Amino acid sequence: MSLHSSAKDQLRTIVARIERLEEEKAALAADLKEVYAEAKANGFDTKALKSVIRIRKQDEEKRKEEEAVLTTYLHALGMDDDEGEGEVVAA
Repeated sequence: MSLHSSAKDQLRTIVARIERLEEEKAALAADLKEVYAEAKANGFDTKALKSVIRIRKQDEEKRKEEEAVLTTYLHALGMDDDEGEGEVVAA
């Protein structure tokens, strides 16, 4: 299979763009790594920070729904702030 001259040029352009974007992506990943290292050096928990970032990306309604389900499950398992209420008892 042979490509026409214009198709070859288009392919070269696409490949060059992808390579440039991959380089930018690597640079951004390095920048993120530095910011998380800075946060850790200042005493912040990076795992918690990543959770905060993930939560902030979510739609507010979806987040509230997930939090409500989690609260319900924790309560049912006796893992919430209530003292022993909602303990699961085998029937």
